Amino acid sequence: MKKKDNIPPGLWVLLEEIKTLPVAEKIDAINAIKVELHKVSPFKDEPVDCVQWILSEEIAANDYNPNTVAPPEMELLRVSIVADGYTQPIVANKEEGGYVVIDGFHRNRVGKECADVNKRIMGYLPVVQIRDTQTGREERMASTIRHNRARGKHGVNAMSEIVIELKKRNWSDKKISKNLGMEEDEVLRLCQISGLTELFSDSDFSEAWEIDGLDDDEIIIEGTTDE
Repeated sequence: MKKKDNIPPGLWVLLEEIKTLPVAEKIDAINAIKVELHKVSPFKDEPVDCVQWILSEEIAANDYNPNTVAPPEMELLRVSIVADGYTQPIVANKEEGGYVVIDGFHRNRVGKECADVNKRIMGYLPVVQIRDTQTGREERMASTIRHNRARGKHGVNAMSEIVIELKKRNWSDKKISKNLGMEEDEVLRLCQISGLTELFSDSDFSEAWEIDGLDDDEIIIEGTTDE
């Protein structure tokens, strides 16, 4: 590698040393450097400022994602990643035992399940760590909805389950609607779907939300498709 005039001498020596490392050690070193650079970056409050490559086996899907992607769209996502590479990282939270996906559930799947992609990225996946203020389970659930709601397909039952869990964790209708980007009456309707009327008995809302001809597990809320 030819030395460039705008590279500080100390950094040049470090880059030359990194070049000689085995792949796994090289990735670890680059990740460590990114973390240190992120600490002094003007953009340190933005997760995307520090994308790290993490072994896919250390990344687990969350157990509440309501976003669904049809097989043709999954194949299109695979083709996109094959042709264009990973242009968006997976948003995750580092927890005991590894990382839990907040956004990028299907990007995670492609990297693990598609042999050609997995081979190209050597079993790693690009990850950004969610802000510290969003690492509690409730905040992570809300963050997943915010990432997915306007662009994916959300099973109503799955959305209802998330709302119910947040209600049981003492989130008010107002807080849920604000954090999930819903109207308060939509929150109440999702509670009705669950059949747990006691969770909204203190509200004036009583109109049932009925959709004829579909079972609950067939109903989806559609937006634009995305990874």
